[in-house]
Amino acid sequence: MAKKKNAVSIPDEIVISKIYLIRGQKVMLDGDLAELYQVSTGRLNEQVKRNIKRFPSDFMFQLSQKEFKILISQIATSRWGGLRKPPLVFTEQGVAMLSGILNSDRAISVNIQIMRIFTRIRQALMDNTELRLAIEEIKKKTENNTKNIEVVFQYLDELLEKNKTVSSQSKIGFEISKK
Repeated sequence: MAKKKNAVSIPDEIVISKIYLIRGQKVMLDGDLAELYQVSTGRLNEQVKRNIKRFPSDFMFQLSQKEFKILISQIATSRWGGLRKPPLVFTEQGVAMLSGILNSDRAISVNIQIMRIFTRIRQALMDNTELRLAIEEIKKKTENNTKNIEVVFQYLDELLEKNKTVSSQSKIGFEISKK
């Protein structure tokens, strides 16, 4: 199958490296998205501001100063020429909404790729959760089996003790010697 003329090929690893976990959500920074779309961050933010009704707080939010400082330390952004104010960040739904306001072929192609990556990440997390639950179930069964085995050994020990007690008691009756 031939690639479309307008299709963009960005390695998935690059896109994945631009997804951060902030406030318990997977998000992408405005600057990273602008870079992927090959537009300026100012242009991207300008389009967002013109269409702000499309971006409720669960689609997009601005980092707090504290979050911004942590982010700067994580991504080693310089003070000179780097980010100077907290960026806007977009959740998966916010990134999807961007495709409606940035209408270039590249933006559409990159958005499709990002949506597929978010879907794969979500599936990997679900698979991981299912695996963790299966392991917990096996652990519970193993713990129950261990308890049952302990009970069996306890009964065996009691039987052995009883048997020793019975054999050590003096026998009543006559003993006939064989000669």
